[in-house]
Amino acid sequence: MRLLYLCLGYCLVPLAFLREVLRALRQPEHRAELMSRLGFGERRAPGAVWVHAVSVGEVQAAGPLLRQLAAEYPAQSLVLTTSTATGRRMAVSLYGRLAEVRYLPYDLPGCVRRFLDRVEPGVGIILETELWPTLYRACGRRGVPLLIASARLSQRSVRRYEKFPHFVAAVVGASHVSVAAQSAEDAENFIRLGANPARTSVSGNIKYDQTAPAGTRADAVIRRAELGADRPVWVAGSTHEGEEDVVLDAHRRVRAQMPNALLVLAPRHPPRFEVVAQRLQRAGWDYQRRTDRRAPSKQTSVLLLDTLGELVGYYAASDVAFVGGSLVPIGGHNLLEPLIVGCPVLTGPSTGNDASTAQLLASAGATRTVTDTASLAEAVLSAIAHEEVRHMAVAAGVRVLDTNRGAVERVCAVLRPLVGRSF
Repeated sequence: MRLLYLCLGYCLVPLAFLREVLRALRQPEHRAELMSRLGFGERRAPGAVWVHAVSVGEVQAAGPLLRQLAAEYPAQSLVLTTSTATGRRMAVSLYGRLAEVRYLPYDLPGCVRRFLDRVEPGVGIILETELWPTLYRACGRRGVPLLIASARLSQRSVRRYEKFPHFVAAVVGASHVSVAAQSAEDAENFIRLGANPARTSVSGNIKYDQTAPAGTRADAVIRRAELGADRPVWVAGSTHEGEEDVVLDAHRRVRAQMPNALLVLAPRHPPRFEVVAQRLQRAGWDYQRRTDRRAPSKQTSVLLLDTLGELVGYYAASDVAFVGGSLVPIGGHNLLEPLIVGCPVLTGPSTGNDASTAQLLASAGATRTVTDTASLAEAVLSAIAHEEVRHMAVAAGVRVLDTNRGAVERVCAVLRPLVGRSF
């Protein structure tokens, strides 16, 4: 099975790297760290604390853990890897001064060897579920302990992995691999696949340990004044293809009753910024781009947020937020992010990326589910019109957060003996 896996990798990786090269030719910002996908990069002092967060959602959630690691191990360098261009941009934006950001290399022996030779990690922390057989095997040979932290594994994923039982068990059950799962069910699923029960524990979800960035309240007052203190403002964050049309149609209905309402529209992926801008122009919207670096005029009906790292600030300055990836079969994005900064949340029905959190928030009355243009418009109008209802929803969300905090400390408690062994 491992031989077949490597053969497929040697066939597919050249095509994947060619795609990255072509993207870099079109978009120069992708050239940075391009060669790190092959394992190249600067050499670090031995013993780095290495954290892997696959994409934007995991990168955002990693903040409290990264800050705790930096405080506990100040003598060790901190390396953060990610797998996507958007994730890398977000990581540099949020943590560029805290950690060195690299791409995780392709899972081929040469790429992995070069990566480990240059980073020389003392310990590796893999967030959620990233099972890379070659990487895990190489870490085991070098004596690098790995912790799968805030680990989750759905029944659907278990059934898929169970088609290759010995192959997967060799990864999650290796003697250098520990698991700190989000829930008891996740822990049982990992054990079912071969994880050692003695090295499997329940830590909770580190997303609940997120806090509002310092100065958020003061910045929100300034930002709201720029947007228009006397006008309704709502955000559609992390939207995907197929959602902008619904959002914009809903905004037309909102403006029919609130003519000065402003929509802050934030597509999930940077390559779509221009696509959405052209759509706004064709449809005749009076819009501005955030990269214009000027405050929206009174005539502006849509502000296109074509930057990274600023969405939370706009959540904090808005009356209500719709979180995207949920009206299309993507699985939804981080519902906690707006609540943390005091903004009530609307979501579509597709929330499979973090179903447990979505269910907790819905049952607590912290979120409201919409399904189409009409329900989205009605929910936005209702939220803007009823300040008390907004406050109640946010308070319910904060209670859910407070009840479930502590995962970072529990992850670090599992990590400390591993660090002690490796440093």
